[in-house]
Amino acid sequence: MILVTGATGNVGRELVRELVRELDEAGVPFCVLVRDPARAAALPESAERVIGDLNDPATLPPAFAGADRLFLLTPGIGLDHTRHAVAAARSAGMRHIVHLSSFNVLGDPMPAMGRWHHEREQAIRASGIPATFLRPGGFMTNAFDWLPTIREAGYVLDPAGPGRYAPIDPADIAAVAALALTGDGHQGQEYVLTGEELFTVTEQVEILAAAAGREIAVRAVTTAEEAVASRFPNGAPPALAEAIVEGFHLMRADTAGFRTDTVERLLQRKPRTFAAWCARNAGAFGAA
Repeated sequence: MILVTGATGNVGRELVRELVRELDEAGVPFCVLVRDPARAAALPESAERVIGDLNDPATLPPAFAGADRLFLLTPGIGLDHTRHAVAAARSAGMRHIVHLSSFNVLGDPMPAMGRWHHEREQAIRASGIPATFLRPGGFMTNAFDWLPTIREAGYVLDPAGPGRYAPIDPADIAAVAALALTGDGHQGQEYVLTGEELFTVTEQVEILAAAAGREIAVRAVTTAEEAVASRFPNGAPPALAEAIVEGFHLMRADTAGFRTDTVERLLQRKPRTFAAWCARNAGAFGAA
């Protein structure tokens, strides 16, 4: 049985949909770990709910019991959630962990966000449980972070300037995760996942504005506080704020951009495009 953590997040929701499509007809059970069943009300009914909290290790053994494969997404910047999940996975006799990490672990030197994810990967490796590490770049859904300034004054803060990156649709990350959880040959693999198209923030905003049918301006970031606000409009803890500023500094310097063909190679199709993502979500921005 497969156990999914983070099932109400951007990747987790898409993964649950993928598993419902793949497993329901075959009658293969899977379940989602939730702290509050009410928060999972929008998930398909066929996804069994089990109650547990990665903050509270005592709640995890009964939730993990009977599962042999785990999709592990741990929030925040610490190691505790990962350690708690790994301990419960070992006790449950898990045979495979698919872990959502980050392409930042590839940095040389490794930035703060990369170090945090690297430590989590190391904790999973130390468990002895075979694992697959998914290392995506920036998510297309990060565009939702622009909504407050779009609503307020019709603009987006741009901390990256000439920097380019290849955003990935969380649905593509979920499709790769489902493949790794249900197929063979993925244990021990490290998959670096990006979209196919390289953009500056300005180019992304132009595509979004066209899809939403409205004008959206781009305003260059001039302070560290604005850089943090572009990703976390309500602020972030100091360590995370410093890591965000560092990450945007690195992104600004990368004017060529980084992308891989991993999604196409694994899924036998092109990654979803940012224009298609904008078309699906245009209503949220058009009404902003």
